[in-house]
Amino acid sequence: MRISNSISELRQQIHDDLRIQHPEWVGPNGESPTCDSYESRLMELLDSVTRTGSDSQHLDLGRRVAL
Repeated sequence: MRISNSISELRQQIHDDLRIQHPEWVGPNGESPTCDSYESRLMELLDSVTRTGSDSQHLDLGRRVAL
């Protein structure tokens, strides 16, 4: 399924980019609760859109979301 692949690719890209852009968030053991929190929130937002099955749904990603 193309949407699934796109979401999976997007998730991986964000996973990698957050760690590159914010190395201070990554602990010596490679774990990053802050990055994990951002990724989890993104997956919740994407899931809410993909569950509707509607291509007309849009996320307002420009607004700030408290984590």
